[in-house]
Amino acid sequence: MSLFSKQNKEAFINPLNLDNPILVQVLGICSALAVTSQLKPAIVMGLAVTIITAFSNVIIASIRKTIPMRIRIIVQLVVVAALVTIVSQILKAVAYDVSVQLSVYVGLIITNCILMGRLEAFAMMNKPWPSFLDGVGNGLGYALILVIVGAVRELLGRGSLLGFQLIPQSVYDAGYMNNGMMTMPAMALILLGCVIWIHRAYFYKEK
Repeated sequence: MSLFSKQNKEAFINPLNLDNPILVQVLGICSALAVTSQLKPAIVMGLAVTIITAFSNVIIASIRKTIPMRIRIIVQLVVVAALVTIVSQILKAVAYDVSVQLSVYVGLIITNCILMGRLEAFAMMNKPWPSFLDGVGNGLGYALILVIVGAVRELLGRGSLLGFQLIPQSVYDAGYMNNGMMTMPAMALILLGCVIWIHRAYFYKEK
């Protein structure tokens, strides 16, 4: 089978849009709401989930024929937990401030329903390369929504992106005020609902 066959392309592309884990499957909502008050932690969380999903898919797909079915969930959890521990330690070493912002949510990647869903539904039934593409696609699809919500919340709530002030001081002098509600968890839920609504209205309007 070609490395970039139609099936492999669909495994990578579909989660970015038509089969997005957040917009369509409504998975991974808890962390999506928790880490999107600013853009930087949203990006880091999205990349962490992408890396862990991709490589856990590869590992499980590589050993799937040797895993007894009755303990497959335990094996999947062990693989994911090992990768999460590695990523968490790397984050603490190279981006400690972001790891503090993400708090327990990096550790909770272990129970992220996107990861467990892809391992059970795809990696256990496919070869390593398609599983890798599926993991990267679902991780990037998840990260895309986090980046959108995080960017809107930080821009409107703090007037900045990635810590750089984008709204000029003259605008504030003219009476503009940051929307403090954007920094609250409730606004993450509202914004996410709006993104889901726009996505479904646009891509499923004929249905």
